[in-house]
Amino acid sequence: MFSSRSGAPAPFYEKVKQAISDNIAAGVWRPHDRIPSEAELVAQFGFSRMTVNRALRELTDEGLLVRLQGVGTFVAEPKGQSALFEIHSIADEIASRQHAHRCEVLMLEETRADANQAAALGVAEGSRIYHSLMVHYENDIPVQIEDRCVNAEVVPAYLQQDYTATTPHAYLSLIAPLTEGEHIVEAVKATGEECRLLHIHEHDPCLRILRRTWSTSHIVSHARLLFPGARYRLQGHFTS
Repeated sequence: MFSSRSGAPAPFYEKVKQAISDNIAAGVWRPHDRIPSEAELVAQFGFSRMTVNRALRELTDEGLLVRLQGVGTFVAEPKGQSALFEIHSIADEIASRQHAHRCEVLMLEETRADANQAAALGVAEGSRIYHSLMVHYENDIPVQIEDRCVNAEVVPAYLQQDYTATTPHAYLSLIAPLTEGEHIVEAVKATGEECRLLHIHEHDPCLRILRRTWSTSHIVSHARLLFPGARYRLQGHFTS
């Protein structure tokens, strides 16, 4: 018998939601499996089509299902989850889900700061900085493009590290412990090259975090972190 927190009987649509959620949690329906149609669920539960439709709509809004017009309703791929107010290594986040992380390094170079990079790092334009570009994978699925500029004076050995064995975040935290951080979160359209790297389509939504980190009085790095919106979400927790 389903009931609400107040002890009253749960609405019919909540019963449908709970039954579908239980089947997914138990592995009866796995990611990408097609679940029964609205008509089949109406016959199974004996509720109205409007009730079943509301249940499916709310589960879709909550990210548990994906509905494709004219095709059917499917179990969604579980999304990774990144901390919005805390700063963690993406490798640690992926490992916490018992998934495999790997990194493909596309660029690791010394360069001279242009106007935007200089402003982000708080250095003079033309200063020597380090630039890295890499793609992070979760179970061989690309989940983040990391485009990072680093203050070469603060972290002189940045280019000598093996970022297939560690991450820039882990190394920077060791060399220049984090004392302050800044996040700016944006919904953006990926470029053609970014779509290729993330294995997404041209108009797929993306989230971008612009992250700056400080160690004492120095800005250590500025990173542009691009996530496919369909594979990642950001979560924050705070107290007053």
